[in-house]
Amino acid sequence: MIAAKLIKSAVLGAMLITATACTTSPTDRTVGTVVNDATISTKVKAALAGDPDVKATDVQVETYKGTVQLSGFVDSRENITRALDLARRVDGVRDVKNDLIVKPAR
Repeated sequence: MIAAKLIKSAVLGAMLITATACTTSPTDRTVGTVVNDATISTKVKAALAGDPDVKATDVQVETYKGTVQLSGFVDSRENITRALDLARRVDGVRDVKNDLIVKPAR
């Protein structure tokens, strides 16, 4: 359900990017690369959303030329390991950067 909505949003976003961006960006990413990065981000978000332990709403995903950056807060070191593993398994991911932080105990 959540994954389907994320995928639908990514497809619409990719279509918008394709329709509006006719040249390369200032960071030398082609339109195709931008669309691929958006697709990868969506697939990673869907993988996180499908996991019962990782709270996908607390994890931000950004992709640049196939490198995924995860940031945000998780409940444990195990959740960091799990999120990194899920991201690495997504087709097209070249590398994963970890900026996740374990929430302090209350």
